[in-house]
Amino acid sequence: MIVGLSGGPAAALDLALPSGARLMRETLTDAGSYAVPLGPWTETGIPTRMVEGRISRRSWRIESSDLTTLQILAPVRDGLIAQGYEILFECRTRSCGGFDFRFGTDVIAAPEMYVDLTAFRFLSARGPGGDVVSLLASRSGAAGYLQAIQAGPVDAVLAAPPAPGALSGVVMQIETAGHVVLPDLDFDSGAAELGGAVASLDALAGWLTGDAARRILLVGHTDAVGSLAANTALSKRRAGAAVTYLRDKGVAAAQLSAEGAGYLAPRASNLTPEGREQNRRVEAVLLP
Repeated sequence: MIVGLSGGPAAALDLALPSGARLMRETLTDAGSYAVPLGPWTETGIPTRMVEGRISRRSWRIESSDLTTLQILAPVRDGLIAQGYEILFECRTRSCGGFDFRFGTDVIAAPEMYVDLTAFRFLSARGPGGDVVSLLASRSGAAGYLQAIQAGPVDAVLAAPPAPGALSGVVMQIETAGHVVLPDLDFDSGAAELGGAVASLDALAGWLTGDAARRILLVGHTDAVGSLAANTALSKRRAGAAVTYLRDKGVAAAQLSAEGAGYLAPRASNLTPEGREQNRRVEAVLLP
């Protein structure tokens, strides 16, 4: 089963993601640059083309132990071609340049993106509107991962507004799965403050204000540093910060509630800095 998602800098870009794909990270830079790879790594480096404009970076985790990197990438590639994209470069692990290619190109940091150095695929493509897209697919023992970077002129981006009714990845996830981890809420250990705009909460705010019958529970989670009581209180403050943000965006109080789970529901090991960072999060749960 394939799920279509629209988003990123050019709304016309529609990615045919495998069923169950969960958005892990989404960032948007209004004015930036991206060196899109056009060939494999050699002793002189990776041949690239520098593209300036609006840059979107997204990653997904696909909960499956069976999907190969080709099964992850192929439907997305075919969907791009159907939208008029021209493939510029495509490679697999060793033909990309292996370790040197992986660490010579732009990759979202773990745990939001994972790359097995022995099993990954990459492609870059140019769209009819002048934007470029790169895809990187890999997997761990338990899940698949996909990264998509889209870059292009701001004029080309603004020329294609989102299709009416298009759902963000966060909204699609909560509607289909009933819950979603908000990937862009980052907390330091012991902290509960949100810094600036949060795209996932903005998407939820638009969805909630569109139907007063919709209700969600925000659940905060922590790492395992400190006592359970302290972490339970901290996690509820984190969920409360998300509620405050949504209230400021016009969401009714009756549609929102907040609870804290402390460190009782970890996503990763608390024995590593990376695992603790992954465990500090807020999840939105759809209520009946």
